[in-house]
Amino acid sequence: MTTSTSSSDIQPAGSGKKTAFTRFLDTVEWLGNLLPHPITLFAMFAVGVVILSGIAAFFGLSVEDPRPVGAAGRAADGVIHVVNLLSGEGLRTIVTTLVTNFTGFAPLGTVLVALLGVGIAEHSGLLSAAVRGMVLKASKRTVTVIVVFAGIISNTASELGYVVLIPLAAMIFHSLGRHPLAGLAAAFAGVSGGYSANLLLGTVDPLLSGITESAAHMIDPNYVVGPEVNWYFMIISTFLITTLGSWVTLAIVEPKLGKYDNSEASVDLSQDKMTQLTAEEKRGLKYAGLAVLGVCGLLALTIVPEWGVLRNQETGAVAGSPFLKGIVALIVVFFAIPGFVYGKTVGTMRNDRDVIDAMSKSMGTMGMYIVLVFFAAQFVAFFKMTNLGTIFAVLGAEALQSIGLTGPLLFVFFILMCGIVNLSLGSASAQWAVTAPIFVPMLMLLGYAPEVIQAAYRIGDSVTNIITPMMSYFGLIVSFATRYKKDLGMGTLIATMIPYSIFFFIGWTALFFLWVFVAGMPVGPGAATYFTM
Repeated sequence: MTTSTSSSDIQPAGSGKKTAFTRFLDTVEWLGNLLPHPITLFAMFAVGVVILSGIAAFFGLSVEDPRPVGAAGRAADGVIHVVNLLSGEGLRTIVTTLVTNFTGFAPLGTVLVALLGVGIAEHSGLLSAAVRGMVLKASKRTVTVIVVFAGIISNTASELGYVVLIPLAAMIFHSLGRHPLAGLAAAFAGVSGGYSANLLLGTVDPLLSGITESAAHMIDPNYVVGPEVNWYFMIISTFLITTLGSWVTLAIVEPKLGKYDNSEASVDLSQDKMTQLTAEEKRGLKYAGLAVLGVCGLLALTIVPEWGVLRNQETGAVAGSPFLKGIVALIVVFFAIPGFVYGKTVGTMRNDRDVIDAMSKSMGTMGMYIVLVFFAAQFVAFFKMTNLGTIFAVLGAEALQSIGLTGPLLFVFFILMCGIVNLSLGSASAQWAVTAPIFVPMLMLLGYAPEVIQAAYRIGDSVTNIITPMMSYFGLIVSFATRYKKDLGMGTLIATMIPYSIFFFIGWTALFFLWVFVAGMPVGPGAATYFTM
């Protein structure tokens, strides 16, 4: 890892000499910025999906449903047809679902509710003081590593990473005199690009393993796939992604962004300045820390003991528990209580009116995001209604299947295909529900265990999360970025994140081959590498 910005390989923006790779990124940014405003773009996408559904229905586009008979959501006749929204029935569907598409868009509620608590912590001054206490004495390289690593760990409760860590990382970098978009990019790379790396199991693990097990039953009805089957590979991947993400930030992204000019911001950034902690702030942090311990202790009582009230009341397990399902509500409590304690201690919050004002100000900053979500929600809903996303995923999977490769090299194409499909079908569970019934049985017949197949899928699903507008939180990241660059277009964000995607794909795929096929290590506890009938 290096922090040098004067090598012949990488030149800062505006230094005169540019490499072919830097020129490529500049071209991507230029082309991307020719696109309309993201809100306009999503509106055009939504209309485009309606028109495309009419054209596809006219030509009778359809595919065989790869899901087994009796599976939830499987087409009654075993064939997935395009649903034509460019028809009388389609128009009635659009009109009657327009509002629910918006209000039911999952990231909207998640973001707004979480920000109620985060707003209290932010406007009381707690977040600023805590950040200053952590990073004022840290080196440039250390701060970058901490940001990427924290992003990966936050995947255990992904909303926390998107809603809290990403904007916080931008503030950290700006306060240290570094480009805030570099901090945003580093955190985004950890949270979303490193989605399948972690030291802990998260809510997505039992979801994916259940789909994998169902697909494996097409070959072996007794095959069991547990949530922990990729844990070893997730752990080692955490250190790889942390290293790669930090290096890309320091060696490529930050030099390309160059020196930040505060005049580019769309808001007043004076609050992002970092100063040494005062005695009063240190006292506030002390009491806030005690409040955090108290909140954590109370939450632990609800989930750690077997009698915990937030455990799954049917199974007694943590998986599928109200604790995990209600993680957003817990985020509110986790930030609101320490935030108020800090504010009360330092005098920034005295009563309930101050708390309400903090929450109101937090909501007030989300105006553009809410407008963007309205159109993004229509686009995503229309894409799902028409079955176009599912059909494109199946066609892509079948194209890879037709190649006929049988050796480990097949996994390179498999990972690449998953990454490409992820560009149009952003949900990890939705994509795997469609592709698993094809690839799990196919690769099992070629001698590979479902656990290994799932681990490879998770690489492809993660590395392109950061460059696809189909990712649910992409609009939110754009809105965060415009705080620091008022004329930022979607192309700028995509171009900034492309180096992460490229190096994550190369490094993660290489690690997969070395770990599984060279070292012969299992991807998880009790996980097999090869399958035999």
